[in-house]
Amino acid sequence: MEQKFTTRQYMIESDFEFFHNRDMSLFEVDYHSHDFYEVYFFISGYVTYFIEGKAYKLKPGDIILVNNKELHKLVIGSGAVYDRIVIWIDPGYIARLCTDKTDLFMCFEYTSQKKYNLLRPSIENLTYLRSIVAKLETASRSTVFGSDILKKVYLNELIVYLNRAYLETSEEEIEADIDNNPVINEVIKYINSSIDEEITLDKLAGQFFISKYHLLREFKKYTGYTIHNYIQKKRLIMARALLRDGAKIMDAAMRCGFGNYSSFNRAFKKEYSISPREYCSQFA
Repeated sequence: MEQKFTTRQYMIESDFEFFHNRDMSLFEVDYHSHDFYEVYFFISGYVTYFIEGKAYKLKPGDIILVNNKELHKLVIGSGAVYDRIVIWIDPGYIARLCTDKTDLFMCFEYTSQKKYNLLRPSIENLTYLRSIVAKLETASRSTVFGSDILKKVYLNELIVYLNRAYLETSEEEIEADIDNNPVINEVIKYINSSIDEEITLDKLAGQFFISKYHLLREFKKYTGYTIHNYIQKKRLIMARALLRDGAKIMDAAMRCGFGNYSSFNRAFKKEYSISPREYCSQFA
């Protein structure tokens, strides 16, 4: 039931989209972000998944969770069939499922607390997750009576069990397969938490007791961006998320470190080929 790979990075469906792709030819997916959450089930191949300064060397059965504020890309190696299942989920869909007792955003939004985007469930839990995904895939492809209802039932179940897998994943089990620089990780965390402030190279070098030259070199090595470009990119990503959640344009601009509407409007339009006002109108 494999599908043709799409380079599209926006959703057509309102709630979620399901992809099962299988390729022999190599291709490259550069750093990007998107409005939705991504659930990535790795089945086979040679893949390194880069997210926010960390490189995850994947094993069959691994699951990657990416939220709508994280920059990420894949590097695919040759010599094996690259097989994976990818599910895109609109954050609004998850919001409608949450209750006072159950925060289903946890596995997507709290990765900074556990430091990692990788889930490596136990054999028992992985087997159950695979069974849910198989049912979801069948329902997503089916036109039989009730399939539209069943696919949402299976998706809801999957989101619950992904959160359980997130709570059960041990850092010790996956650290050996992650290439990262602890100092750069802290720099990224600082930038993301201080996005509304003025952030300079001098300030970062002093904050983390590292030479400016070494910081520039290591940051580019682990993120693929200069510090200036990364900060600009993250400001725009976070502003876009705020606008999607209903924030006023100027409020979003100020909260993400843009000094005035003109500079924000210009940067937003250059990045997304649409003005902030036009973007907001999509969710009105």
